[in-house]
Amino acid sequence: MTQKPLENRIALVTGASRGLGAASAEWLAAQGAHVVAVARTIGGLEELDDRIKAAGGQATLAKMDLTDDDAIAHLCRSLHDRWGRADIWVHAMIHVTALTPAPHIQAKDLDKVIAANIRAFSRLLTNIEPLILPSDAPQAVFFDDDWDEKFAGAYAMSKAAQRALVQCWQAESVKAPLNVHLLRPAPMHTATRARFYPGEDRSKLADPRAEAARLLAPALL
Repeated sequence: MTQKPLENRIALVTGASRGLGAASAEWLAAQGAHVVAVARTIGGLEELDDRIKAAGGQATLAKMDLTDDDAIAHLCRSLHDRWGRADIWVHAMIHVTALTPAPHIQAKDLDKVIAANIRAFSRLLTNIEPLILPSDAPQAVFFDDDWDEKFAGAYAMSKAAQRALVQCWQAESVKAPLNVHLLRPAPMHTATRARFYPGEDRSKLADPRAEAARLLAPALL
């Protein structure tokens, strides 16, 4: 049998239960990687696992709240104890609040986007870097968008913070073996986008699986 391009690679996908995260996990598994799929929604993870296994791939599911520092540490320790490393990290977790004018962002919504999209993201980066650096080809993948629409200030603010942190890490890793990718998906029919554009004609939007293949193949193969 012909070896698949990511065979024997361990791919950690955070935010893997749906949308681009799930599509990325399926693509990685199809290329031969053993996928560690992380999300809070066990139903979405189990459905993902069914699709991966039906296609002949392998996955390990990890249901956890990644805003919990102890959960992040436990996840990384478990991967280290089992495999000694991860080779690829794909991050697709995002929290989206209700749309609201910028002056009316609620404190509870602000706290949630800071906890999930900024603080948890930073803690993941801190804990996962030493996990992927032992790989002979460490890769980290993040997804970006520019938000210039109204009523999404909390989301836009948190995505800008993520972008800044990734760009700093990219600059700091120029002379390291680590490749840090910041990729831009086309507009997709996902639950996140539906929050911003209820009633939008989904037939005009990209499919997350097609976007995962388009973006990840040049970066990781």
